[in-house]
Amino acid sequence: MPVEVKRRKIAVLGARSVGEQRPPSSSVKQFVEKQFIDSYYPTIERAYVKSIIYKGNEYVLEIFDTAGQDEFSPLKAQYAIGIHGYVLVYSIASSNSFEMVQILHDKIIDYCGVTDIPCVIVGAKSDLHSNRQVQFSELERVAEANNAACVETSAKDDVNVGRVFQLCVQEIERRLSNNQAVPQANRCLLQ
Repeated sequence: MPVEVKRRKIAVLGARSVGEQRPPSSSVKQFVEKQFIDSYYPTIERAYVKSIIYKGNEYVLEIFDTAGQDEFSPLKAQYAIGIHGYVLVYSIASSNSFEMVQILHDKIIDYCGVTDIPCVIVGAKSDLHSNRQVQFSELERVAEANNAACVETSAKDDVNVGRVFQLCVQEIERRLSNNQAVPQANRCLLQ
């Protein structure tokens, strides 16, 4: 009997232009293509597909890498409708990008009309120890307040990048009822 491949859609969002690189694109590029490009400046949204194994099951992840957000830009429908889980990224070297995590989380919650979303909050650029502005304890506090998983990563050193997507699948799957094979994607209404 063939094993069912599970498909999950994940949106990766973060602050626009944090430092020399925008963390969401750096992490996604490292995860999918196993490369880190020091001068990578994405300007458009991209979608990637990658398979992973989680708890012995194959998952095909469709990852939507956004072009970055700011606190005043509206949340685009494609980052909410049909999405199963979210990765919210900030730079540990930027307190402003960290503050954007809560803003983005709240925008998703408001847009979708829900109280809880499968989410991983990611402190990127963990290799920049000497420039740290956000302590790990602050990340843990915000993650706990939002019922989210959390991890610090370095796309440059390929540290915990794959773990981000394992955690996101974990967050999606733990919200499934025991008899629900496919998670219900966020069903936002456009008016």
